[in-house]
Amino acid sequence: MDSRYFDRDTTKLKTTPFGIFTDQAGYFPAMSKKAVIPFECDSFEVTDINGKVCFSGKTTHFGMDEHSGDDVYIADLTDFCEKGSYRVNAGGKTSAVFTISDDVYSPVLHDTLKAFYFLRCGCELDERYAGVYKHGKCHTGKAVLWDDNSVAVDACGGWHDAGDYGRYVTAGACAAAHLLYAYKMFPRVFDRMDMDIPKGNAPDILTECRYELEWLMKMQSPDGGAYHKLTTKVHAPFIMPEDDREQLFVFLVSSMATADLAAVCALASGIYREYDGGFAEKLKNTAEKAMAWLGSRDEFIGFTNPHGCNTGGYGERDDLSNRYWAYGEMFALTGERIYEEQMKSLAERGFPLTGLGYSEMGGLGSLAHILCTFEKDTDFSHKLKDAFAHRAGYLRTLSDKCGYDVAMHIGEYCWGSNMNLLKNGMIFAIDEHLNGNDRASNAASQMHYLLGANALGISYVTGTGEFRCNYPHLRPSFADGIEECIPGMVAGGPNHIPGDPFAKEVIKPGTPPMKCYADDAASYSLNEITIYWNSPAVFLLGFLCDRYGDDGQESL
Repeated sequence: MDSRYFDRDTTKLKTTPFGIFTDQAGYFPAMSKKAVIPFECDSFEVTDINGKVCFSGKTTHFGMDEHSGDDVYIADLTDFCEKGSYRVNAGGKTSAVFTISDDVYSPVLHDTLKAFYFLRCGCELDERYAGVYKHGKCHTGKAVLWDDNSVAVDACGGWHDAGDYGRYVTAGACAAAHLLYAYKMFPRVFDRMDMDIPKGNAPDILTECRYELEWLMKMQSPDGGAYHKLTTKVHAPFIMPEDDREQLFVFLVSSMATADLAAVCALASGIYREYDGGFAEKLKNTAEKAMAWLGSRDEFIGFTNPHGCNTGGYGERDDLSNRYWAYGEMFALTGERIYEEQMKSLAERGFPLTGLGYSEMGGLGSLAHILCTFEKDTDFSHKLKDAFAHRAGYLRTLSDKCGYDVAMHIGEYCWGSNMNLLKNGMIFAIDEHLNGNDRASNAASQMHYLLGANALGISYVTGTGEFRCNYPHLRPSFADGIEECIPGMVAGGPNHIPGDPFAKEVIKPGTPPMKCYADDAASYSLNEITIYWNSPAVFLLGFLCDRYGDDGQESL
């Protein structure tokens, strides 16, 4: 394998050339703007790309930051709103270049959303849309049931889930739901957005989601349940997708996959009926069939990998939040009060009502009820709104305690920490959208961290920023032989409990949590990508573009 990733020569790991940390994409003019300086200094300057001083000020001493181990000083640039490209300078050190403009997040929103196109399975990626990242058709053969190899299943399509080539119903439903809610809540950002993908009869974000939804519906078993996943027996080596020709297997039905299938199809049905009534009806029928399966089975049917399979498991402790989400979306689609009553009953069972990840879906069910246009129990809806407000308030206390404004506690620097970061950013966005609480700067701070205002000074989105991750644990990115990674991929991020041999070698004991990261394809526990890490980034960027951007979205 290519030695740039897998020779285990830890002396070759990159460190930032910059001593001052900013959002490397930049800032909207009206947005709060801060640079983080991890060394003692009392003043700073902002210079343009020619070195001209455009703004200056005094720093504020935050103090010792537990997340990073840094003694942090803050340079507040909020009052500087002149459009252009700049660096922050202090103490003989500088930052990466950043931009101030009305469409500053347009490129990164485009890239993080188009990443889903690059992860399409079952089709070729045409050079017209994929450029140098084109590849041939992949995984087009018939799959067979794991427990009965004589039964073939047409399950071609969907998105590759992560660094591997597996496809998983719960993960796919979660990612699609984030994108669908981004469109539903911030439509003006996406209505005219050109993703440079094959066109459908709906906005591009919905065209891309439809590619996943068509696959999800194929994963419904004849009795209405949902097969949990579609993978080979073991993960493919680091080869191009069209070169992975091992037998595909469809694995056993799980109740959480069935509930998630019902939920995302019901959500999508209400959105797509404006564009394609036949497709919307097909989605509704799939949801109703899955709901009938759930209605006949109260027991939790989980999933663990059978002997001989080592691909992703996506197991869960229970299916309470999954069912709650399904009831919420069915109520929002049909207005049938029985679904609301089932929601209310489940809401007393103790799972988070604001959960937004694949293993805790309660927040999506709560959104469904809050945004439902049918007659409903307004007291219950207010309770759900209050849950988002309370969660956002708690997250703000965490952000205020961190020198980098990160709304996480130490334990959240785990596998996929950037997912935790972005889900928390979503909570801020949802609270402002639903309750009118001013959370935009808190939401923006999570994006600033992702794009470079962190203790390593690295942008965790490929293709964005002067110093950025470029070697994710992503098979096609490694196998294509192209030095520059496919743009728009969100890396997993720092993990204070290294989970693979390479990470255990390079992350030394005692390293502060925010610094437990290496940009290397050998490390799946630090640097993998997944669809449900990209999807909250799209949602959060959609909110910020809606909140701060101008009305014209042609530049997207």
